Amino acid sequence: MATTTSTVTFAVTPAGKRYSADHGWLKTAHSFSFADYYDPANMNWGALRVFNDDRVAPSAGFPTHPHQNMEIVTYVLAGRLEHRDTLGNHGIVESGGVQYLSAGTGLRHSEYNATTDRELHFVQMWVLPGTLDAAPTYGQVDFSTDARRNRWLAVASGEGTDAPIRLTQKATLRVAKLEETTLTYHFAPQRLGFVFSGAGAVHVTGTDRLGHAHAVELQAGDALRVRDIETFEVRGSGELVFWDVPPLAT
Repeated sequence: MATTTSTVTFAVTPAGKRYSADHGWLKTAHSFSFADYYDPANMNWGALRVFNDDRVAPSAGFPTHPHQNMEIVTYVLAGRLEHRDTLGNHGIVESGGVQYLSAGTGLRHSEYNATTDRELHFVQMWVLPGTLDAAPTYGQVDFSTDARRNRWLAVASGEGTDAPIRLTQKATLRVAKLEETTLTYHFAPQRLGFVFSGAGAVHVTGTDRLGHAHAVELQAGDALRVRDIETFEVRGSGELVFWDVPPLAT
């Protein structure tokens, strides 16, 4: 669903319209071109390059593999994610926690479901870096449910926003756990937004810079792309993941 006035975008990609694959140990859905899925018209949304919705079976995971010049943020929706890398880092990220990897000049890492009896559910997001060939870094932050309950919690940012994870890109990641409440957000000019519903159902309304109103419903797995929107408001109950990103330079 999309409503367009001039260059305005307020468009939902339903969960079932994403590319998806079932590998047995991994059930994955991609919002943008990734791995076996390639669509030249769907490579990114501004600086947001990858948004994968992954469910990993107990004790399974991704063996050691390389990354370079990408900022990777992983938000755990349910379960426990175990990480190891060639920098010597080892950690377990709990539900509601975030893992950050700035690959820079390059490193290798693995990611596994740290439990033997529960599915691991996370979203992994890649952002094009603002600085190339920097020294690779890793970090993880745990957040309580209260920290994101009925508010936009800034998790990662390269814009001077008060967030515990620093990006080199001028982008900001926020999360929220809504419980029958309403949140509002105001965009700076020329910015793009990407809102993902990890759980629940929310009603989203927006006003573009020409004063026109837009409205959509988001169910679990749905994503909303916005462009040339001045403000938007979300109302309902659910787990939301929200990026405010710059467009790519032309």
